[in-house]
Amino acid sequence: MTSHESFKRQVRERMARTGERYAAARRSLLPHTPPSGAAPGWVSRPETSDATIKENTGHGWDEWVSIVDDGPGRSAGHTEIAAWVAAHHDVSGWWAQTVTVGYERITGIRLPGQMPDGTFSVSRSKVLGLDHDTAHALLLDDADRAALVPGLTLSPRSRPGVKRPRFAVAETGALDPAEHGVLMVSTDPVGGRTRMTLTHERLASPAAAEHWRGFWGEWLTALAGSEVTAR
Repeated sequence: MTSHESFKRQVRERMARTGERYAAARRSLLPHTPPSGAAPGWVSRPETSDATIKENTGHGWDEWVSIVDDGPGRSAGHTEIAAWVAAHHDVSGWWAQTVTVGYERITGIRLPGQMPDGTFSVSRSKVLGLDHDTAHALLLDDADRAALVPGLTLSPRSRPGVKRPRFAVAETGALDPAEHGVLMVSTDPVGGRTRMTLTHERLASPAAAEHWRGFWGEWLTALAGSEVTAR
């Protein structure tokens, strides 16, 4: 049994014992160290500033924590909290989602980079010395793509011709084609160059997210310093 599977088993055992939902049981079992810049009692800091959230919703983050705690509470799911915020506090859908994600980050229900389904996502971006058409063509050609990322197999997961193609990530030769989540690649022209943004989704743990954050950052830096052309 892997450490991830063992942890999931512990979460399920706690759910059975306490009646908590998955997110609440998971939060209780994770050791948390408040990051730099987080207010006292916060597990992690929201991406949206206190001033911005107050300007757009009428309340700062500490107020929202108290409001949601007194409403649906920490055992509620993401969708339930967002709907309650929108319905009871005259907050638009987008800002209700922002409040909910921030609340989940502050209380530890959602860790940095964690998605509503419990998986994690990371993103890295860099401007490359390639024109946009060349950069996009490199991603679509199987041989070029394999040469760009040796040791990994990126299997297409989206329709041909989409602007932001997705690829299942696996070690070359692995039995599971989605062993390491899904990579979405976006290429945007910047003058005669291209900004490439990699968003790696469906990662199983914070450790996996940190690993791939570093991997793709180094990969983009190496790509930016190389002379690559499409076949």
